[in-house]
Amino acid sequence: MKQPFVCSSCRLSLAKALKDLGVNGSVNNKRAYTRPTFATKPTLNLKHIRQNPGLYEQNANDRNYAPLAKNGWRILDLHEKLVAQQRAAVELRQRNNALAKELKKPEEARVGLRSILLDEAKLLKGRLAKYEAEEKSAQEEMERLALELPNLSSVHTPSGSEPQILRYLNGDSPPSGKGSKSHVDIGKELDLLDFEASATTSGWGWYFLKNEAALLEQALIQYALSVAMKRGWKVMTPPSLVYSHIASACGFMPRDQNGETQIYNIATNETSAAAGTGLVLTGTAEIPFAGSQANKTINEVDLPLKVIGPSRCYRAEAGARGVDTKGLYRVHEFTKVEMFAWTAPPPTSEGGLDVHDDVRSESEIVFDEMVAIQEEILTSLGLHARVLEMPSTDLGASASRKIDIEAFFPSRTGIDNGYGEVTSASTCTDYQARRLNTKLKFERGEVKAGFVETVNGTALAVPRILAAVLENGWDERRGGVVVPRCLRKYMPEGLEYIGKG
Repeated sequence: MKQPFVCSSCRLSLAKALKDLGVNGSVNNKRAYTRPTFATKPTLNLKHIRQNPGLYEQNANDRNYAPLAKNGWRILDLHEKLVAQQRAAVELRQRNNALAKELKKPEEARVGLRSILLDEAKLLKGRLAKYEAEEKSAQEEMERLALELPNLSSVHTPSGSEPQILRYLNGDSPPSGKGSKSHVDIGKELDLLDFEASATTSGWGWYFLKNEAALLEQALIQYALSVAMKRGWKVMTPPSLVYSHIASACGFMPRDQNGETQIYNIATNETSAAAGTGLVLTGTAEIPFAGSQANKTINEVDLPLKVIGPSRCYRAEAGARGVDTKGLYRVHEFTKVEMFAWTAPPPTSEGGLDVHDDVRSESEIVFDEMVAIQEEILTSLGLHARVLEMPSTDLGASASRKIDIEAFFPSRTGIDNGYGEVTSASTCTDYQARRLNTKLKFERGEVKAGFVETVNGTALAVPRILAAVLENGWDERRGGVVVPRCLRKYMPEGLEYIGKG
């Protein structure tokens, strides 16, 4: 993409204006932790940002990160100043070396000059120390500005806020003749869900699964794992607690762009907090999975590495109370089966962009496989759903491309025609790998090393799928729920129907 020309004086004026106004584009995205000493420093592609500041500006605006849109220009401005200072520092060092040689000469060769030379050397030392401090400060500021920028969007991603419908599952329209009974009412009637008890123990946004609902949770987990395992995915169960810097490196901030709390922070002592070793509860297994390969180098022959596993997930802000958050649709804690993969980058990829549009990268192949797994699960469960290419404003910080699948909920026809998100898949190029220092060793001509690319996807999130299964499987005449055929082998023998009669 060709960028419009902007003169250096305009960029300098803009940078000065932003500085005078105190605008740094990080109101809601400031790092809320101190990087601990054992965390590897991110390796960001500052060169690509400097060469394409207009691209990053447009990308930030497209993704609803407008306060950060000028970060690329500010990085370019800082770099130009840094280069000029480095040239001046070289001249000072050359003069300093000349003074050192002069001072080594015999006294008779520099009669009356020693004190003058010493004064000049002292002055040069002070100016060099100042340059070095300014250089370090500039490097840190460029890194901070780069860390704030979201990933570059894929060419598949539509601009704006409207998703593109790719296809439908189990029919082109919602099934007719379905009632609108909510899973909350079904759960109460069949003694499957208890929200009153959880409100007493934990507050709003929590729940108890009881009896057959608890069994369905385990059946859903086992079924999702089986679908991925037959395609060669390896099972791994992750921890629920991670360091703050790991979550941030994956693109998960303590607060979202609206300032709402997203992550549960675990109270630690003052020493660990000061050292940056505070822990957070994970909102998705994507975070510990990605962190498991931090500071490691993976051989290309071992890629793609594909793992899947169940975990408990925690979301501090489950949304405002209302119809959209009724029952199991938005909760603070839930079980999810997550897929995660490390893949090789395209041969000529830089800054997250593949210049060969006619060649499918390894990450694209794995991404398509994730979506296929999601579609197989939802199709087998008998759920009508639509597959969406998500727009730029819905990508968050780390995703380059995202596909969501929304299932039909009979009780939610007043909200988006009854459709609600149940799975999501994202490709993140090298955004997470550069921040976690997950490198790749390969043999490609003169290139010996690089960074892997990461891909993640929800195989199955239990609460929403459970809600959809209860509502779509409800038989009004019999007063019960039919268990999907694909789950029956994972349920107690003979349990094909949940009801009073």
